[in-house]
Amino acid sequence: MKSNDLAIPILPSRSLPGTLAFYGRLGFEGEILGEGDAYAILTRGDLELHFFLHTELDPAESWAGCYLRVADVEPLYKAFLVAGLPKRGIPRMDVIENKPWGMREFAVVDEDGNLLRVGQVL
Repeated sequence: MKSNDLAIPILPSRSLPGTLAFYGRLGFEGEILGEGDAYAILTRGDLELHFFLHTELDPAESWAGCYLRVADVEPLYKAFLVAGLPKRGIPRMDVIENKPWGMREFAVVDEDGNLLRVGQVL
């Protein structure tokens, strides 16, 4: 029996238009919603991320993040490579690799310091 349960991360953003532009490079689509344009919802296929406005955020001190578990991580990794993110600093994208905890994964850190780990079960 399939469950409709779903957890959706809500991550901080210093600039919602900037966040939409950054994630647009990764193939996400979305819009800014709510009073005062202080909330955004982005989707890429079945993946969904929410963002709230946090103008005082220091990306180097951000602890925010989430794990996106997918059925097949390779196509997503290849699609994200097109964005040309650097391998160090903020933002960045790590290489894909098999981890000792049984996942094949890579990580992206966005312009606000949010860590997104993306992986599949080995």
